[in-house]
Amino acid sequence: MAKTKELSKDTRNKIVDLHQAGKTESAIGKQLGVKKSTVGAIIRKWKTYKTTDKLPRSGDPRKISPCGVKMITRTVSKNPRTTRGDLVNDLQRAGTKVTKATISNTLRRQGLKSCSARRVPLLKPVHVRACLKFAREHLDDPEEDWENVIWSDETKIELFGKNSTCRVWRRKNAELHPKNTIPTVKHGGGNIMLWGCFSAKGPGRLIRVKERMNGAMYGEILSKNLLPSARALKMKCGWVFQHDNDPKHTARATKEWLRKKHFKVLEWPSQSPDLNPIENLWRELKIRVAQRQPQNITALEDICMEEWAKLLATVCKNLVATYRKRLTSVIANKGYITKY
Repeated sequence: MAKTKELSKDTRNKIVDLHQAGKTESAIGKQLGVKKSTVGAIIRKWKTYKTTDKLPRSGDPRKISPCGVKMITRTVSKNPRTTRGDLVNDLQRAGTKVTKATISNTLRRQGLKSCSARRVPLLKPVHVRACLKFAREHLDDPEEDWENVIWSDETKIELFGKNSTCRVWRRKNAELHPKNTIPTVKHGGGNIMLWGCFSAKGPGRLIRVKERMNGAMYGEILSKNLLPSARALKMKCGWVFQHDNDPKHTARATKEWLRKKHFKVLEWPSQSPDLNPIENLWRELKIRVAQRQPQNITALEDICMEEWAKLLATVCKNLVATYRKRLTSVIANKGYITKY
């Protein structure tokens, strides 16, 4: 909670004068525009100490002056990767000697906290411009247009490793109890590659890709799974297919297959995972799979299929219904990575 501004000495004295004149705390508060609780505290202080002046307080005064606080706040705002050691040295050159803990506490009071930097795809200027162009061109598209899109993508799910994360409630010194740990093995223990799709009406098919995918295999996956998914989801005539610019998606064989089937393909900017709502479904799937802790590749595949089938159509519908907000975020962030 932010600290309130301290009342002036004149105001504090007026409160005491009005109290001695017989006015109630509520009346004093209304007259001076001060909270009743504040009026009461000042009156109690006057009764106890016979003064409204500031009393000596416990603790040392803050070592960093207001000017120093502004300096280090400005420094980390310009360069968030500045270390506490750098700030200690900056203040020392200015004549103030502090510890790293003091730096942390000071910045925390300014609303700044040291956190791990998020890992995001590398965006070149051409990628940023393409994402921004896509968002601006489609910002005013009606929601019905997005409801007629089948979104698709591939993802890798590891048996053990970075995907297997969860939070636990535990007592102090119980971090190594089996219930509070996630087993890991060297080199991740293996993984599986999945292809899936969905629309506003719900999840489509999910399959495991067992071999290294190329253009020909990708065309076979679409032939066996995309059309059945469109029929199962009861897509309207003229539905649009979305996939990214992975080389196997843009291969000549893939383009020829899509052309022969007369599919409408959504033109897609490169390096733009936050524009594809299926990424949110992948994240939800990985969380659910990690919670069940599969112990081998076969179990991993089975659990992925089970949890994908449990994804609610309402979740899919909401991802599509809020797509305009996603585009707005891209524009607001000037084409760079967004919270999506």
